[in-house]
Amino acid sequence: MQLVFRANNILEAHIVAGMLKSNDIDCHVGGHYLQGAVGDLPATDFAHVFVNEDDQSRAEALIEDYENGEL
Repeated sequence: MQLVFRANNILEAHIVAGMLKSNDIDCHVGGHYLQGAVGDLPATDFAHVFVNEDDQSRAEALIEDYENGEL
């Protein structure tokens, strides 16, 4: 699987994953259990969305639209 999105938090990762799934792109959200490991430190760069290589370009186009507020 290929990393296509680094979310600000686990909630945003699931929002993007839901968008991808609604467009028939199978994906995986990673980093669920890393949030608790950081303790008092700010939790950053742990929530990621992964897709299969075959879906990478289509997923990246959808994510670009999401980031530009077009969806």
